[in-house]
This record gives sequence, C-alpha cells and structure tokens, in this order.
Amino acid sequence: MRILAIDHVQIVGPPGSEREARAFYGDLLGLEELPRPKSLPDPDGCWFRAGPQQLHVGVEQAFHAARKAHPSFLVDDLVGLVAKLEAAGTNASMDDSSIPGVPRAFIHDPFGNRIELRQADPWLPRQGS
Repeated sequence: MRILAIDHVQIVGPPGSEREARAFYGDLLGLEELPRPKSLPDPDGCWFRAGPQQLHVGVEQAFHAARKAHPSFLVDDLVGLVAKLEAAGTNASMDDSSIPGVPRAFIHDPFGNRIELRQADPWLPRQGS
C-alpha cells in the first residue's frame, strides 16, 4: 500500500470570505471553481481545481492565517503572473536564490494565508497543450 498523489489542500478564511476567495483564487489566479458537494455538513467555503489537484477554501470561526504552512502552485509564467498580481494590488516577494534553479515568489491571499508560486520546469506541458 502506498500514497499515490495529493488530492487536495485545504486552507481557511474567515466567515463570509467566499466572495473574496472566488475573486482571488478564481478571477485573479485563474483557478477553475468546482461545485462543492451539497451533502457536506458545513455549507461554507469553496473549491478550486489546480491542475489535477484541488484547493479547498474552508471557513473557520476562530480564523488565523497560515504564515508558514502554504500551498505551492506551479505556474507557466512566473514573471507575468507576478506582474498581474502586483497590478491588482497583491505584493509579491521574489525568491531566486533559496533553491538554486527554482524561481519562485511568495504572496498572501486576501486573508493573509501564505502562497508560493513556482516557475514550472520548461519541459512540463503547458495547461491546454
């Protein structure tokens, strides 16, 4: 028996944060929103697809942003995405030296959760290819 892959990562936001989550993860980052099963006991939150994996944004009454723990997204144009994010008012911190040969940036979602963006290796197929 072995683990085959990561199905999803869950982060949290404060109560009533779904609209901001959709604007940030869906509109700004371009993740596809997925329908959340109505059978779940908690009606709050929203789900997104990031390649074959999913990002679930849950809601916590006693919300605290994740400052160290974070999802990391592979992107096909890190410089372009960082420029888009900064034009929209999201600050990005570039990191080209911590892991040699791995350009990446760190941002925070509207709730203060840390997000890593990493330039995908050029040999990976582009989404939609």
